[in-house]
Amino acid sequence: MPQQGQNSPRLNRLYTEEERARRDATVWTLVQGILAPLQFLVFLVSLVLVLRYVWTGEGYVAATVSIVIKTGFLYAIMVTGSIWEKVVFGRWLFAPAFFWEDVFSFVVIALHTAYIWALSTGSVGPDGQMAIALAAYVAYVVNAGQFLWKLRAARLESEVPA
Repeated sequence: MPQQGQNSPRLNRLYTEEERARRDATVWTLVQGILAPLQFLVFLVSLVLVLRYVWTGEGYVAATVSIVIKTGFLYAIMVTGSIWEKVVFGRWLFAPAFFWEDVFSFVVIALHTAYIWALSTGSVGPDGQMAIALAAYVAYVVNAGQFLWKLRAARLESEVPA
């Protein structure tokens, strides 16, 4: 069944030929390819700092700064990812190929934003803030796994002729 405005059928493929060509031609693919591993690196450092605070009660400021930086990377990758999705699939979010990844991305964003709210309002104490951050990080790992699964599927798909 052809996608609206496209000539080639999807046939259970992640990308049509036109979408693959747009994906390969846009600078936003490179941007995502740079931001994703950087965000993961920031996540790992932050996770260590958060766990250090949870286990020892020390390093609250370092953990907090790291979570804010991680959240900044998340927002950046979400904005640039939606631009990428618009270029490749013709819609800002929820393209069929990445629908569930986008849905879960909003869970991740909501949890990170809840942390920022808790931090900025002071309505949740340090231990509660770290609990929110850890919940956000668990959701982030699940979401990152979803995207890695799709990346693998795309690589396997590119090895099979259309």
